[in-house]
Amino acid sequence: MDHNHHHNQYKNHQKQPEHTSPVHHNSHQHPAMNHDHSAGKDTLGHMHDKHAGHHTEDFLKRFWVCLIVTIPILLLSHMIQQWLGFELRFTGDKYVLLILGTFVYFYGGMPFLKGMVSEIKDNAIGMMTLVALAISVAFIYSGAVVFGLQGMDFFWELATLIDIMLLGHWLEMRSQMAASRALESLVALLPSKVHLERNGSVVDIDLKDLKNNDVALIKPGEKIPADGMVLEGSSNVNESMLTGESVPVRKEKEAKVIGGSINGDGFLKVKITGVGSDSYLNKVINMVQSAQNAKSRTQNLADRVAKWLTIIAIIIGAATFIYWFTAGRDLAFALERMVTVMVTACPHALGVAIPLVVALSTSLSATHGLLIRNRTAFENARKLTTIIFDKTGTLTNGSHEVQKVIPLNNQYSENDILQYAAAVQQNSEHHIAHGILRKLKEKNLPLWRVENFNYMQGIGVGGTVNGRSVLSVGPNYFKQNNTTSPEVPSSIDQNVETISFLIIDNQPVGIITLADAIRETSAEAVQELKGMNIKSFLLTGDNERIASAVSSKLGMDGYLANVLPHDKQNKLKEFQDKGEIVAMTGDGVNDAPALSQADVGIAVGSGTDVAAETADIILVNSDPKDVVNMIAFGRATYRKMVQNLFWAVGYNVVAIPLAAGILYPTFILSPAMGAVLMSLSTVVVALNAQLLKGQFR
Repeated sequence: MDHNHHHNQYKNHQKQPEHTSPVHHNSHQHPAMNHDHSAGKDTLGHMHDKHAGHHTEDFLKRFWVCLIVTIPILLLSHMIQQWLGFELRFTGDKYVLLILGTFVYFYGGMPFLKGMVSEIKDNAIGMMTLVALAISVAFIYSGAVVFGLQGMDFFWELATLIDIMLLGHWLEMRSQMAASRALESLVALLPSKVHLERNGSVVDIDLKDLKNNDVALIKPGEKIPADGMVLEGSSNVNESMLTGESVPVRKEKEAKVIGGSINGDGFLKVKITGVGSDSYLNKVINMVQSAQNAKSRTQNLADRVAKWLTIIAIIIGAATFIYWFTAGRDLAFALERMVTVMVTACPHALGVAIPLVVALSTSLSATHGLLIRNRTAFENARKLTTIIFDKTGTLTNGSHEVQKVIPLNNQYSENDILQYAAAVQQNSEHHIAHGILRKLKEKNLPLWRVENFNYMQGIGVGGTVNGRSVLSVGPNYFKQNNTTSPEVPSSIDQNVETISFLIIDNQPVGIITLADAIRETSAEAVQELKGMNIKSFLLTGDNERIASAVSSKLGMDGYLANVLPHDKQNKLKEFQDKGEIVAMTGDGVNDAPALSQADVGIAVGSGTDVAAETADIILVNSDPKDVVNMIAFGRATYRKMVQNLFWAVGYNVVAIPLAAGILYPTFILSPAMGAVLMSLSTVVVALNAQLLKGQFR
């Protein structure tokens, strides 16, 4: 995968998210990372942020303080005393209870009360409004009981309700920050100091003072401080932690480099072109943040359900009070039924049902090498019927690997041929040289010295090894010298494999073939997709023979060969016109239109900027099996969302009529039991969401 030709093409593409959430970190201040928890708009329209103005640790602090105050409230509550069989009474105990309950209501309930005001102002009535309504009704009713209203106070339910809600919102916010925290390690990739060339001398500056057009000097082994272009020098740069590309990428004059990658053994002089918001790191971070903020259709459904539940609770609560009061029951009974409806209807389970799953799945995905840009597409992955795979760099490694080593006589063994070829190729930067040297290392064979190295453009390399004249050349060598090349064995497919001949002392002694090797996990991925009833097709610009060979070797459903870059998008449209729900998996600039056209666009290797920018999901590790994992995890995530919605809404459908007294006098849901069931539903939903951790394969 070539990252050099298109690194700055991000800015030319307009599929940029409108809003990103904050990332808190302790290292370098990243320009794109503010600490404002304001709400914004996502790709699906207006989004009210129920946590606006609150920090994660604020909820935790309020929870601990309220939990401590809840203990004496529980001890002083007569209902708890009756349940546990003890008595703790003294003069004025109900007023102590009122003071403690008032503190918990205002201190612990303040985030929800403020949230209610904000929701009403924004005309976005939902979770916070009903939570605030429930605790307010419980508080006012309990206060009235203290001052003489007949009935049992709700202070213990009020306190435990607020405790559970504070804990739930803290868990939700902490989970939403988890993927962002996982990304802080990317920021830590950047060096704290940068060597700059200024007026003919070298000065060291802080990273935050680096500007575009500065000329940075990067010594061997140092981290590259920002995106830029090589002015002088050459080196192999390790970009694996950024792009998932395991092989170091050769960088020479005018090559693009990525901030955070590690320089190899060469010296580079780099003109800085991408600091701050222009940097690759920043764009990857923003991608994940926008995915966290993007509200999926399921999440929007939860918000709509919450709004209607609020309206229904208010209507049923009021109707319950009016019914029982006009039916001849006393004021205390009618109020108790109304309060029980309000407390029971409190939708905290619904409030965390979807956001907790979303936050956990985004976090787990990020830590497993899946960056989700579009949550709706991620959820839609469960519906896929066809996946189109680009070949080079996706199903294959994108680098030439040794396939066969064939001796042409009995004088030299396979290992001898490999060692002579590696020795004479070691000073070359050609992909054939890299492939031969990787094979030598894989076999753990010693690398011999070469003298009188000679590079012959378009032909091969030569030199002296162990006192012998050695050439490692292609077929052009024989054409140029008007000599007959050795016969190539029929076992070698010359349409797929590149051939290198080894000549020692003017005698051809061996053949080494190389090919763009299929990734080890490609076949397994294709088979697992078949098990999911998803068809897989190969899409490539290569000829029919290569496409057919790769497709049949992997057991795919078919292939499309000789496809020019601009035709890839049309090929996807043809599948979609047949009713197929299609995912496109690719890694290059020429894949970008197809990635955008697909129902789910999957970029393999996040170093290809424009491909990553047009994709919905990015597989950082460039592993085809991650496509399978992504689909399986998407299905599991959706199941968890539906399960949580069913439990949260189903609970309310059953509990609210019971709280209103629909089965009275056969059965009546007490205020205490209503609060317990509400709390239990929240715990079940939270635990069910946590089970996602075991779903990632």
